Amino acid sequence: MGDYHVHLHPHGPYRGVGPPPGEYPPGHLESYVEQAARRGVTEVGFTEHLYRCVEAAPVLGRFWDAEPRLDLAAQTASFFAEDLTLSLEGYVAAVTAGRERGLPVLLGLEVDFFPETIDAVLDLLAPYPWDFLVGSVHWIGGWAVDHGGAAYEYRRRGIRRAYEDYFALEARLAASGAVDVLAHADVIKKYGYRPQHEPVDLYRPVVEAAARSGTAVEVSSAGLRYPARQVYPEPAFLAMFAAAGVPITLASDAHLPEQCAYGWDEVVAAARAAGYAERLRFRRRRAEPVPLPDSRPPG
Repeated sequence: MGDYHVHLHPHGPYRGVGPPPGEYPPGHLESYVEQAARRGVTEVGFTEHLYRCVEAAPVLGRFWDAEPRLDLAAQTASFFAEDLTLSLEGYVAAVTAGRERGLPVLLGLEVDFFPETIDAVLDLLAPYPWDFLVGSVHWIGGWAVDHGGAAYEYRRRGIRRAYEDYFALEARLAASGAVDVLAHADVIKKYGYRPQHEPVDLYRPVVEAAARSGTAVEVSSAGLRYPARQVYPEPAFLAMFAAAGVPITLASDAHLPEQCAYGWDEVVAAARAAGYAERLRFRRRRAEPVPLPDSRPPG
Protein backbone atom coordinates (compact mmCIF):
# COMPACT_ATOMS: atom_id res chain seq x y z
CA MET A 1 0.00 0.00 0.00
CA GLY A 2 1.25 3.45 -0.84
CA ASP A 3 0.08 6.96 0.06
CA TYR A 4 1.03 8.89 -3.09
CA HIS A 5 0.18 12.46 -2.08
CA VAL A 6 1.97 13.73 1.02
CA HIS A 7 3.42 17.15 1.92
CA LEU A 8 6.16 17.85 4.44
CA HIS A 9 4.96 21.32 5.53
CA PRO A 10 1.56 22.93 6.15
CA HIS A 11 0.49 26.00 4.18
CA GLY A 12 0.64 29.53 5.48
CA PRO A 13 2.78 31.29 8.07
CA TYR A 14 4.82 29.11 10.39
CA ARG A 15 2.87 28.51 13.59
CA GLY A 16 5.41 26.44 15.49
CA VAL A 17 4.03 23.05 14.42
CA GLY A 18 6.79 20.82 13.08
CA PRO A 19 9.94 22.23 11.51
CA PRO A 20 9.93 25.65 9.82
CA PRO A 21 9.18 25.54 6.08
CA GLY A 22 12.12 24.30 4.09
CA GLU A 23 13.79 22.54 7.00
CA TYR A 24 13.97 18.72 7.18
CA PRO A 25 15.51 17.81 10.54
CA PRO A 26 16.34 14.24 11.59
CA GLY A 27 13.18 12.24 12.17
CA HIS A 28 10.84 14.45 10.11
CA LEU A 29 10.40 12.13 7.12
CA GLU A 30 10.41 9.19 9.53
CA SER A 31 7.40 10.62 11.39
CA TYR A 32 5.29 10.34 8.22
CA VAL A 33 6.52 6.84 7.45
CA GLU A 34 5.81 5.67 10.99
CA GLN A 35 2.28 7.10 10.97
CA ALA A 36 1.58 5.46 7.62
CA ALA A 37 2.84 2.11 8.92
CA ARG A 38 0.50 2.32 11.89
CA ARG A 39 -2.35 2.50 9.37
CA GLY A 40 -1.08 -0.39 7.28
CA VAL A 41 0.52 1.75 4.56
CA THR A 42 4.07 0.74 3.70
CA GLU A 43 5.20 3.38 1.19
CA VAL A 44 4.98 7.19 1.24
CA GLY A 45 5.18 9.30 -1.90
CA PHE A 46 6.07 12.90 -1.06
CA THR A 47 4.58 15.51 -3.41
CA GLU A 48 5.50 19.04 -2.43
CA HIS A 49 3.80 21.89 -4.28
CA LEU A 50 5.93 23.27 -7.08
CA TYR A 51 4.51 26.78 -6.66
CA ARG A 52 5.91 26.93 -3.11
CA CYS A 53 9.50 26.52 -4.39
CA VAL A 54 11.54 29.63 -5.10
CA GLU A 55 12.98 28.06 -8.25
CA ALA A 56 9.51 28.02 -9.82
CA ALA A 57 8.65 31.68 -9.23
CA PRO A 58 10.36 33.03 -12.38
CA VAL A 59 8.65 30.35 -14.48
CA LEU A 60 5.13 30.76 -13.09
CA GLY A 61 5.32 34.56 -12.96
CA ARG A 62 2.65 36.86 -11.53
CA PHE A 63 -0.26 35.00 -13.12
CA TRP A 64 -2.75 36.76 -10.86
CA ASP A 65 -2.05 40.12 -12.50
CA ALA A 66 -4.36 39.10 -15.37
CA GLU A 67 -7.28 38.52 -12.95
CA PRO A 68 -9.97 41.20 -13.58
CA ARG A 69 -11.40 40.90 -10.06
CA LEU A 70 -8.87 42.82 -8.03
CA ASP A 71 -9.94 41.33 -4.70
CA LEU A 72 -9.15 37.82 -5.98
CA ALA A 73 -5.85 38.97 -7.44
CA ALA A 74 -4.85 40.57 -4.13
CA GLN A 75 -5.82 37.48 -2.14
CA THR A 76 -3.75 35.22 -4.39
CA ALA A 77 -0.77 37.59 -4.40
CA SER A 78 -0.77 37.59 -0.60
CA PHE A 79 -1.18 33.82 -0.30
CA PHE A 80 1.46 33.13 -2.95
CA ALA A 81 4.02 35.34 -1.21
CA GLU A 82 3.22 33.77 2.15
CA ASP A 83 3.69 30.23 0.79
CA LEU A 84 6.87 30.84 -1.23
CA THR A 85 9.08 29.39 1.49
CA LEU A 86 10.58 26.19 0.04
CA SER A 87 13.45 25.22 -2.20
CA LEU A 88 13.05 22.59 -4.90
CA GLU A 89 16.70 21.62 -4.49
CA GLY A 90 16.35 21.28 -0.72
CA TYR A 91 13.17 19.24 -1.01
CA VAL A 92 14.64 16.82 -3.56
CA ALA A 93 17.78 16.43 -1.44
CA ALA A 94 15.76 15.68 1.70
CA VAL A 95 13.62 12.97 0.09
CA THR A 96 16.56 11.45 -1.74
CA ALA A 97 18.54 11.32 1.51
CA GLY A 98 15.59 9.61 3.21
CA ARG A 99 15.52 6.96 0.53
CA GLU A 100 19.27 6.45 0.92
CA ARG A 101 18.67 5.88 4.65
CA GLY A 102 16.40 3.00 3.69
CA LEU A 103 13.05 4.74 4.15
CA PRO A 104 10.21 3.48 1.90
CA VAL A 105 9.69 6.88 0.28
CA LEU A 106 9.24 8.12 -3.28
CA LEU A 107 10.15 11.45 -4.83
CA GLY A 108 7.05 13.08 -6.26
CA LEU A 109 5.85 16.62 -6.90
CA GLU A 110 2.47 18.33 -7.10
CA VAL A 111 2.49 20.36 -10.29
CA ASP A 112 -0.04 23.17 -10.05
CA PHE A 113 -1.45 23.56 -13.57
CA PHE A 114 -1.29 26.81 -15.49
CA PRO A 115 -1.77 26.18 -19.23
CA GLU A 116 0.41 29.12 -20.27
CA THR A 117 3.50 27.93 -18.39
CA ILE A 118 3.24 24.13 -18.26
CA ASP A 119 5.87 23.61 -20.99
CA ALA A 120 8.39 25.83 -19.16
CA VAL A 121 7.57 24.01 -15.92
CA LEU A 122 8.34 20.65 -17.50
CA ASP A 123 11.68 22.01 -18.69
CA LEU A 124 12.44 23.11 -15.12
CA LEU A 125 11.57 19.67 -13.73
CA ALA A 126 13.33 17.57 -16.36
CA PRO A 127 16.73 17.23 -14.57
CA TYR A 128 15.29 15.74 -11.37
CA PRO A 129 14.81 12.00 -10.63
CA TRP A 130 11.06 12.02 -10.06
CA ASP A 131 9.23 8.80 -9.30
CA PHE A 132 5.91 10.38 -10.23
CA LEU A 133 4.20 13.75 -10.76
CA VAL A 134 0.69 14.62 -9.68
CA GLY A 135 -1.11 17.50 -11.34
CA SER A 136 -3.73 19.75 -9.84
CA VAL A 137 -5.90 22.78 -10.56
CA HIS A 138 -5.90 25.22 -7.65
CA TRP A 139 -6.42 28.47 -9.54
CA ILE A 140 -8.94 29.66 -12.09
CA GLY A 141 -7.23 32.78 -13.30
CA GLY A 142 -6.39 34.59 -10.09
CA TRP A 143 -9.04 32.82 -8.00
CA ALA A 144 -7.67 30.27 -5.52
CA VAL A 145 -10.61 27.88 -5.65
CA ASP A 146 -9.70 25.85 -2.56
CA HIS A 147 -8.54 28.69 -0.31
CA GLY A 148 -10.99 29.57 2.44
CA GLY A 149 -10.22 33.27 2.13
CA ALA A 150 -11.72 33.34 -1.37
CA ALA A 151 -14.62 30.90 -0.94
CA TYR A 152 -17.13 33.77 -1.27
CA GLU A 153 -16.42 33.70 -5.00
CA TYR A 154 -18.64 30.60 -5.37
CA ARG A 155 -21.69 32.72 -4.57
CA ARG A 156 -20.59 35.66 -6.67
CA ARG A 157 -19.64 33.60 -9.73
CA GLY A 158 -22.40 31.04 -9.33
CA ILE A 159 -21.78 27.41 -8.49
CA ARG A 160 -22.48 25.98 -11.94
CA ARG A 161 -20.21 28.57 -13.58
CA ALA A 162 -17.46 27.82 -11.03
CA TYR A 163 -17.70 24.12 -11.87
CA GLU A 164 -17.63 24.83 -15.62
CA ASP A 165 -14.51 26.98 -15.27
CA TYR A 166 -12.77 24.46 -13.02
CA PHE A 167 -13.46 21.35 -15.09
CA ALA A 168 -12.45 23.09 -18.32
CA LEU A 169 -8.97 23.47 -16.81
CA GLU A 170 -9.01 19.96 -15.33
CA ALA A 171 -9.76 18.54 -18.78
CA ARG A 172 -6.83 20.48 -20.25
CA LEU A 173 -4.56 19.12 -17.52
CA ALA A 174 -5.78 15.56 -18.16
CA ALA A 175 -5.20 15.96 -21.91
CA SER A 176 -1.72 17.44 -21.53
CA GLY A 177 0.06 14.23 -20.55
CA ALA A 178 2.33 16.42 -18.43
CA VAL A 179 1.78 14.47 -15.21
CA ASP A 180 1.28 10.88 -14.17
CA VAL A 181 -1.73 11.33 -11.89
CA LEU A 182 -4.61 13.80 -11.48
CA ALA A 183 -4.74 14.98 -7.88
CA HIS A 184 -8.09 15.55 -6.10
CA ALA A 185 -9.86 15.77 -9.45
CA ASP A 186 -13.00 17.42 -8.04
CA VAL A 187 -11.46 19.61 -5.34
CA ILE A 188 -13.96 22.25 -6.48
CA LYS A 189 -16.43 20.60 -4.04
CA LYS A 190 -14.08 21.10 -1.05
CA TYR A 191 -16.24 23.68 0.74
CA GLY A 192 -19.50 21.85 0.09
CA TYR A 193 -20.72 23.99 -2.81
CA ARG A 194 -22.51 21.66 -5.26
CA PRO A 195 -24.55 22.33 -8.39
CA GLN A 196 -28.20 21.35 -8.34
CA HIS A 197 -27.55 18.33 -10.56
CA GLU A 198 -24.54 16.02 -10.79
CA PRO A 199 -22.34 17.66 -13.48
CA VAL A 200 -21.71 14.47 -15.47
CA ASP A 201 -21.36 16.57 -18.62
CA LEU A 202 -18.36 18.30 -17.01
CA TYR A 203 -16.82 15.05 -15.75
CA ARG A 204 -16.93 13.37 -19.15
CA PRO A 205 -14.26 15.48 -20.94
CA VAL A 206 -11.86 14.95 -18.01
CA VAL A 207 -12.36 11.18 -18.07
CA GLU A 208 -12.00 10.97 -21.84
CA ALA A 209 -8.85 13.12 -21.82
CA ALA A 210 -7.24 11.05 -19.04
CA ALA A 211 -8.02 7.84 -20.89
CA ARG A 212 -6.46 9.18 -24.11
CA SER A 213 -3.33 10.56 -22.44
CA GLY A 214 -2.75 7.59 -20.13
CA THR A 215 -3.01 9.72 -17.00
CA ALA A 216 -4.15 8.08 -13.77
CA VAL A 217 -6.41 9.62 -11.12
CA GLU A 218 -5.90 9.52 -7.36
CA VAL A 219 -8.55 8.38 -4.90
CA SER A 220 -8.02 10.75 -2.00
CA SER A 221 -9.26 10.96 1.56
CA ALA A 222 -8.56 14.71 1.72
CA GLY A 223 -12.19 15.65 1.12
CA LEU A 224 -13.17 13.82 4.31
CA ARG A 225 -11.30 16.48 6.32
CA TYR A 226 -13.25 19.39 4.78
CA PRO A 227 -16.92 20.41 4.38
CA ALA A 228 -17.23 18.17 1.31
CA ARG A 229 -17.07 15.20 3.73
CA GLN A 230 -16.41 12.90 0.80
CA VAL A 231 -13.56 11.11 -0.92
CA TYR A 232 -12.23 12.68 -4.11
CA PRO A 233 -13.46 11.98 -6.79
CA GLU A 234 -17.25 11.87 -6.36
CA PRO A 235 -18.57 8.27 -6.62
CA ALA A 236 -20.18 8.83 -10.03
CA PHE A 237 -17.04 10.55 -11.31
CA LEU A 238 -14.78 7.76 -10.04
CA ALA A 239 -17.05 5.12 -11.60
CA MET A 240 -16.69 6.93 -14.94
CA PHE A 241 -12.90 6.78 -14.64
CA ALA A 242 -13.13 3.06 -13.87
CA ALA A 243 -15.41 2.38 -16.84
CA ALA A 244 -12.94 4.19 -19.11
CA GLY A 245 -10.02 2.11 -17.87
CA VAL A 246 -8.24 5.02 -16.12
CA PRO A 247 -6.01 3.57 -13.37
CA ILE A 248 -5.75 4.92 -9.83
CA THR A 249 -3.36 5.75 -7.04
CA LEU A 250 -4.32 6.18 -3.37
CA ALA A 251 -3.74 9.42 -1.48
CA SER A 252 -4.32 11.39 1.71
CA ASP A 253 -2.97 14.85 0.73
CA ALA A 254 -1.41 14.95 4.21
CA HIS A 255 0.32 18.14 5.34
CA LEU A 256 1.15 16.85 8.82
CA PRO A 257 2.49 13.46 9.96
CA GLU A 258 -0.76 12.55 11.73
CA GLN A 259 -2.68 12.95 8.44
CA CYS A 260 -0.55 10.44 6.52
CA ALA A 261 -2.68 7.50 5.31
CA TYR A 262 -5.75 9.12 6.89
CA GLY A 263 -9.10 7.59 5.89
CA TRP A 264 -7.55 4.54 4.27
CA ASP A 265 -10.54 2.22 4.70
CA GLU A 266 -12.79 4.81 3.08
CA VAL A 267 -10.39 5.32 0.17
CA VAL A 268 -10.04 1.61 -0.58
CA ALA A 269 -13.79 1.06 -0.19
CA ALA A 270 -14.52 3.92 -2.62
CA ALA A 271 -12.11 2.45 -5.17
CA ARG A 272 -13.63 -1.01 -4.89
CA ALA A 273 -17.19 0.37 -5.08
CA ALA A 274 -16.27 2.08 -8.36
CA GLY A 275 -15.04 -1.23 -9.77
CA TYR A 276 -11.28 -1.11 -9.16
CA ALA A 277 -9.28 -4.13 -8.08
CA GLU A 278 -5.81 -2.63 -8.68
CA ARG A 279 -3.88 0.57 -8.07
CA LEU A 280 -0.60 1.82 -9.53
CA ARG A 281 2.84 1.71 -7.98
CA PHE A 282 5.47 4.07 -9.43
CA ARG A 283 9.24 4.03 -9.82
CA ARG A 284 11.06 6.65 -11.90
CA ARG A 285 7.78 7.52 -13.65
CA ARG A 286 7.09 3.93 -14.65
CA ALA A 287 3.81 2.51 -13.40
CA GLU A 288 3.05 -1.03 -12.34
CA PRO A 289 -0.44 -2.27 -11.41
CA VAL A 290 -0.67 -4.01 -8.04
CA PRO A 291 -3.73 -5.43 -6.23
CA LEU A 292 -5.81 -3.28 -3.94
CA PRO A 293 -5.91 -4.60 -0.39
CA ASP A 294 -9.05 -5.92 1.17
CA SER A 295 -11.00 -3.28 3.07
CA ARG A 296 -13.71 -3.22 5.65
CA PRO A 297 -16.70 -0.85 5.36
CA PRO A 298 -16.06 2.69 6.73
CA GLY A 299 -16.97 3.20 10.38
